[in-house]
Amino acid sequence: MAEAPPSLERLRERLAQGVPAGRADEDGVRRQWWAALAALQDDFLLPLGEQPGVWLAAPLPALYEPALLQQLQGWVWAPAQLGDLLQAGAPLLPSGVAAPDAAAGGFQRLPLLEADGTDPLLLLITPRLQVAMVLTGAAEQRRLVVRFDPPTLSAALSLLDERLQRSAPHQGQRLRQAIQALGPLQSDDQLAQRFWPRLAERLAAMAPSLTLQPLVHRGNGAENSNASGPSSELALLEALTHEVRTPLATIRTLIRSLLRRSDLSALVRQRLQQIDGECSEQIDRFGLIFLAAELQRQPASGAAQPLARTDLARLLQQLEPAWQQQLQRRSLTLELSLSPDLPPVLSDPARLETVLGGLVDRFSRGLPAGAVVALSLRPAGARLKLRFSASGSLLADAPASAGVERVGPVLSWNPGTGSLQLSRQATQRLFHSLGGRLAERAGNDLTVFFPVASS
Repeated sequence: MAEAPPSLERLRERLAQGVPAGRADEDGVRRQWWAALAALQDDFLLPLGEQPGVWLAAPLPALYEPALLQQLQGWVWAPAQLGDLLQAGAPLLPSGVAAPDAAAGGFQRLPLLEADGTDPLLLLITPRLQVAMVLTGAAEQRRLVVRFDPPTLSAALSLLDERLQRSAPHQGQRLRQAIQALGPLQSDDQLAQRFWPRLAERLAAMAPSLTLQPLVHRGNGAENSNASGPSSELALLEALTHEVRTPLATIRTLIRSLLRRSDLSALVRQRLQQIDGECSEQIDRFGLIFLAAELQRQPASGAAQPLARTDLARLLQQLEPAWQQQLQRRSLTLELSLSPDLPPVLSDPARLETVLGGLVDRFSRGLPAGAVVALSLRPAGARLKLRFSASGSLLADAPASAGVERVGPVLSWNPGTGSLQLSRQATQRLFHSLGGRLAERAGNDLTVFFPVASS
């Protein structure tokens, strides 16, 4: 029997040798990954100008800059659930950008095996820059590993070459030819010292938001086979979320770098701030959609979230300015009313902010311009009652909204507004995982109950 090719998990272990154990959670380490990708492409690769090179990634294409995708040859180990979404030799480019010739760039799609794991990895080799990046570690011990040293990169490249020679010899030969065509490689000893400060700057500029979770979740084969339909939908959802969130995150980072300039006119600054707000809103919105899909697929994962004492009144006060700006872009007004001396509630403070923001978005999308969104937080026995209501002279004259259509297990489509949003059932599951209970009445009125934390 032929020996199995080296797994990508073995590659991650090799890259992580000598690196201290991590202490990050999943959301935190994913944020590091996105910041590292942005720094690598914007601050290091693009300034070098056009150059040849190769890159290998899993389980999705890590590079997203069109100029780099056209210059560099790539290989991507992707899950079978993605089907033809990632077509061999066809990079994911924005609409209107022609796909490059396969000989000059693009990437080849290769099958991701069960033993490979689903943590992202990227190995990139150009004449002037060589780097490997991976996410590794158990839960709550996650870490981003970035290696620039030639011995480690050489060992990693040898493992991938062995993998291709055994599983796809033709692609292995193409990789060897591409590497040889690069000629002598220049290794920059100072690259690591310049990279980590850039990564820190990116992280500092990022707004807290939900990030992508693993594409294919670990689990036994029986579970996966019994849920093949939802798993395929979930894989497609994440691929689409990746395609939406990546350029939005890049645009937001560029916008915030422009906002630091002192020579902007008031009008230009206002427009840039509006773009920044829209990008943040959509990044969080798509992250929330994915979180709801994961909760639908694995209901037990929501129950496992720890609940902690949360000062809901203070959180609402902190979020009020951002929500005011969000609603003002739709010509709506927010009014927040809080009872005094409210006790803390039991919830998950890390995710409650984003889920509440999603509820504000969902509640306000069908309202006519000029309406007032009223939020009130009041005691209700052993719970606190957070109520959303809408008022305004135009509400009575607004046309009745068309019936909402279900789109899969977690999304709904409103033909009247053209809005794709979380379904009521998905929203209820989200709040249940956060310790709350959502009650939605007919008309523009809904309430969320949170249990009061014991003394």
